[in-house]
Amino acid sequence: MLHVRTMRLGEGAVLALAMLASLGATQATPVGDANWAGTGGPAGETHFSQLSAINSGNVAKLGLAWSLDLPGEHSLEAVPLAVDGVLYFTGQMSAVYAVDAVSGKLLWHYDPETYLRRPLHQRYVMPVNRGVAYWNGKVFVGTLDGRLIALDARTGKPAWSVQTLAEDSRQTITGAPRVFNDKVVIGNGGGDFGARGYVTAYDTETGHEVWRFYTVPGNPADGFEQPAMKMAADTWRGQWWKTGTGGTVWDSMTYDPELNRLYIGTGNSGPYNPRVRTEGVGDNLFLASIVALDADTGRYIWHYQVNPQEAWDYKATANISLADMEIGGQQHKVLMQAPTNGFFYVVDRENGKLLGAEKYGKVTWAKGVDLKTGRPIEEPGIRYEKGPVTFWPSPYGAHNWQPMAFSPRTGLAYIPYMQLAARYSEDAEYMARLKKGGARETAFGGGAQFETLVVDGDDGKGALVAWDPVAQKIRWKVAYPSMWNGGVLATAGGLVFQGDADGIFHGYDASTGAEAWHYDAKLGIIAAPITYTVRGVQFVSILVGYGGAAGLNSKFVNRGWKYGQQPRRLLTFKLGGKARLPGTAPRDLKVAALDDPALKLNEAEVAEGAALYGSNCAMCHGMALQSSGAPAPDLRESAIALKREDLAVFLPSGAASPSGMPRFEEFSPEQIRGLHMYIRAGAREALGLRKPTEKLQGAGRF
Repeated sequence: MLHVRTMRLGEGAVLALAMLASLGATQATPVGDANWAGTGGPAGETHFSQLSAINSGNVAKLGLAWSLDLPGEHSLEAVPLAVDGVLYFTGQMSAVYAVDAVSGKLLWHYDPETYLRRPLHQRYVMPVNRGVAYWNGKVFVGTLDGRLIALDARTGKPAWSVQTLAEDSRQTITGAPRVFNDKVVIGNGGGDFGARGYVTAYDTETGHEVWRFYTVPGNPADGFEQPAMKMAADTWRGQWWKTGTGGTVWDSMTYDPELNRLYIGTGNSGPYNPRVRTEGVGDNLFLASIVALDADTGRYIWHYQVNPQEAWDYKATANISLADMEIGGQQHKVLMQAPTNGFFYVVDRENGKLLGAEKYGKVTWAKGVDLKTGRPIEEPGIRYEKGPVTFWPSPYGAHNWQPMAFSPRTGLAYIPYMQLAARYSEDAEYMARLKKGGARETAFGGGAQFETLVVDGDDGKGALVAWDPVAQKIRWKVAYPSMWNGGVLATAGGLVFQGDADGIFHGYDASTGAEAWHYDAKLGIIAAPITYTVRGVQFVSILVGYGGAAGLNSKFVNRGWKYGQQPRRLLTFKLGGKARLPGTAPRDLKVAALDDPALKLNEAEVAEGAALYGSNCAMCHGMALQSSGAPAPDLRESAIALKREDLAVFLPSGAASPSGMPRFEEFSPEQIRGLHMYIRAGAREALGLRKPTEKLQGAGRF
């Protein structure tokens, strides 16, 4: 049995201050509870603060101090930083904002203009960014097109910029950098397209590369960059360097100052189907793993793989939190993670040994995890090798990127939980082409198909789960009607804060889950809040901007937020705050579809347009034309998509590139005609003028 030793993060802050003092004049990141100087909070990526001026006894007096509208923004996922009275955060297109933390006044704004650098990268991922890092007077941001940029924290002017990705790469950056000991570290996304994952450390002053660690092996004929890659290659089969690998580090990285280690969480496979990329053989290290690296050199120390031979878009990219725990009468330095696969892992961070793993929600792909071997006890046929199979959780996961929090005061982890089933199967058409000697393209999916399903009454819904890592059980749970909700903040004031998809910002009692406070933000929330103090006053801040991956599957997460109707904002609260939000358009679940009665639909062209939409548009505009409002509008309501001539002018123009809409210059007139027909067919279905068809509803299925 596990037992959490009561650990005050202030002890860690004292240790960190002592370490920084030894650096002499090269003072680095401000340490202490007044600031929120790192994405995961003051210590250990726990999203916990020792501040307690706002507490369960007075939180009812919490009110809005100020709000800042952010024109042009849509999907806001970033965790702001609070450093010496200034808030730093990013918008959807990697732009950086600096705002006075007391007044809400915009101090500066930096736009990296990613849409001008590598326009094609806008097609690889929806426009999102999860924040910045701060060190020694510099703010660091990773951009969608792959640059890592250092900005002067006072002025916002670039100090240096480095391209972290190869010229022909389909990789992107959406995660926040991490910084420590004069090094700034960044990973990347792109595993869905077969990209090879890696993380790179750069010198914070010069931008020069210090070290790079690859998470999966390359071509053995080229030699292995590190001994760990030879070990990893032994777990692969075939020509994986040609088919694609995955394993990108697109979000989770945690620095451990006590052991001087960096823990990285790696992503899913690409291609998904293991019979495509590795002949169905081997664990495929280091996919879906937690890997410990020496922070100075990037040298491999140990790993723990949550999903050997990953095949379901499961990943270990959720935040990794550090703590000290007593296990069987012995103290252990541990890390905790609740990855997408639905198990909560407690791992000894000194040696990588698994100490605990239990289901924190509905999980049917495995019976459990063998603590002796560390391996999951999988159900038969789970890699859809014997035909379609349905289980929980879906590729969205039981927990995705939205940060969980861990409170050493209560000993509980607070997880933004989701429930959804999925049917997994081989892509018969892809596999047939492969059998005939067709190209092993690293297209999205790679020989696999996933369809999300509502099977029981809780599917498509979410919850805030208070998980006890000692007893490996739920202590309390708050249910939400939608599954796509915000990240979490825990405080020493006995509170847990989380925003939900319906726009309600909640404050819960950390011990019981009873709601102690709430505020209507008038727009869905997916980001995590922070807390900080300026001149002795405690504030709580959160970015409000529903969107991101919510656009993928609107039928489960559409809460009525219309594209461009509700302003995106930064909200900041304090005790006794009296500010009021400006007027905001209410939610509206009705599809205001447009129609051209004179247009005669061609069913063959509708089907062709459905395929084109599914592979090019669905990621942002929503599967089967059903948008959740962001990052892109519902095309059934779009005046631009009403007339084919207007659509033909707009698509190659790049007019909306600054807000994340890619340019499509290569579409032929026939393709644009089919796309137009498909959109118009969908609009008529929404208006009840056409019977729903499977081809229409299946386009872009996920």
